[in-house]
Amino acid sequence: MLNTDSLDSVCAALAQTAGIEPPEYAAVPCRELTGFARESFAGKNADRVFMYNPDAIAGWISGKYPAFIEEVTSRAGLSLPLRSVMPSVTPVCFATMYTGAQPETHGIRSYTKPVLKTDTIFDALIRAGRRPAIVSTAGDSISMIFLEREMDYFIYETEEEVNAKACELIVADRHDFIVVYNGNFDTQMHRTGPESKEALAELRANARTFGMFDELIKANWGSHNSLVGFAMDHGAHAIDGGCGSHGLDMEEDLNITHFYCAHPERVSS
Repeated sequence: MLNTDSLDSVCAALAQTAGIEPPEYAAVPCRELTGFARESFAGKNADRVFMYNPDAIAGWISGKYPAFIEEVTSRAGLSLPLRSVMPSVTPVCFATMYTGAQPETHGIRSYTKPVLKTDTIFDALIRAGRRPAIVSTAGDSISMIFLEREMDYFIYETEEEVNAKACELIVADRHDFIVVYNGNFDTQMHRTGPESKEALAELRANARTFGMFDELIKANWGSHNSLVGFAMDHGAHAIDGGCGSHGLDMEEDLNITHFYCAHPERVSS
């Protein structure tokens, strides 16, 4: 069975949580996410949002191997089942996540990486006077489809460099909305299958990376209401030859589970 709530509902929920107007074509906000944030922050807005975007971690994977993502689930106050979009490939799905629009509206409908002209959450943040940043590996969808905006981009060759810069940005505490992309699980599962020991090691690495970010946020963003997301784009399935793939209209590729932490302000700014 496919999950009920669509990935397109995340964008407006993030905008509402941050207290800004959503992008022009964003679908209605996800009630579970907005309700979680409202309760966590006692009705106030989140003035910091950190979205960690690991690629291709399917809902069936996170459900079947809970020990590998315990660093995420032990911290998260909200587990949010979502249905991704077709085709379930990276640029299409991340375009939907951050425009709130379906592919036929935002315009990316295949594995291509054009710069989006559709209104995004980054545009909405800039209009509201906020400071967003993207931290990603060169050539990947996140580093390409959201370019040409008056915001900060930190693009590197390796995940290690990406994650080190993300840590620097957390400690510096100058950005209101940070998106960090890691494609290591996706890369490995294509080579050896989503349940291979090598792919599961990358899943564990993603979870530990999230835990590191979350600890830094708790230590450095005490004067903020901070929402932290572990938010993948699509799932994956095994194919012949011991490899993995995605892109099909099937539960394995479309069902995902986002995880969110909320850290209320502790220290007056």
